[in-house]
Amino acid sequence: MGTTTTHRFNQPLRLPPLLCPFPSEVNPHVEQVDKETLEWLIDSEMLDDAETVERYRQAKYGWLSARTYPYAEHHTLRLVSDWCVWLFAFDDAFCESDRRAAEIARALPQFYAVLEDLDAGSEVDDVFAKSLLEIKGRIAAYGDDEQLDRWRNVTKDYLFAQVWEAANREDEVVPSLDDYIFMRRRTGAMLTVFALIDVASGRGLSADEWRHPGMRAITESANDVVVWDNDLISYAKESDSGNSRNNLVNVLAEHRHYSRQEAMEEIGEMRNQAIADMVAVRPSLEALGSDAVLAYVRGLEFWISGSVDYSLTSSRYTDAWRAARQRPTR
Repeated sequence: MGTTTTHRFNQPLRLPPLLCPFPSEVNPHVEQVDKETLEWLIDSEMLDDAETVERYRQAKYGWLSARTYPYAEHHTLRLVSDWCVWLFAFDDAFCESDRRAAEIARALPQFYAVLEDLDAGSEVDDVFAKSLLEIKGRIAAYGDDEQLDRWRNVTKDYLFAQVWEAANREDEVVPSLDDYIFMRRRTGAMLTVFALIDVASGRGLSADEWRHPGMRAITESANDVVVWDNDLISYAKESDSGNSRNNLVNVLAEHRHYSRQEAMEEIGEMRNQAIADMVAVRPSLEALGSDAVLAYVRGLEFWISGSVDYSLTSSRYTDAWRAARQRPTR
């Protein structure tokens, strides 16, 4: 929690405390799945060089899924682990690259076709689309039609939101706070991983349970907590990149004229309020008397505790903070 870096004026920055009232556990299949997910990623050819492969090996992405789905059996842990690493690889290749918005938009039809089962007889050439097709097949095998539809609908929203994010990079636009919060709930891909909670738990939600106002509210709050925590933890990684405008720290600094540290403290208060909102709505969901609803709520709570536990120890983020501390100050 005491991680520091420097902003553009070379003043030290410190993460606010990322407090979490929810339990923290690790899936017993973690070591095996971490190894298998990396092998799957290498075989997929989504990583294009040995240096990138080594970087992913050191990041130990299997530990993220093991902390966020500690209740999953081996086969469903592999599913969510592979999907999370697909998102990381896609994010690195498409979302934090120098690809222009138009280029990303033109790439979307192949992904949409995979998700919608269009052109089923044609060959899928793109390595990301191939892996997406394979992931979709496993979700269909382990879940039902309702669960598959939820996942692919929010995945389409995630993919389309990358065009908006790329346009911000391309035009050097810092989005408004309202626009950013609305779109961050989509660019962060959290709804795609939340949609797999009931697949991983083996307790499928009914359509009415999924659409219950309390479920929508707790999902939105959990989404905000995870993506805002990520904006804080990834700030050192993104602050000097073309994607820095798509970070809540810079959005608050730009539009509320905060220092970077003031922005971080504000985000800390925002995420704490979102956690309080989750705690407040939980009793009304418990009153529904549904094991599936309770398993989903616990899954959201594990995502918050697990993502913080993972991110504060993963080389994907800690290397950037370490490098920032080593930069000379003026």
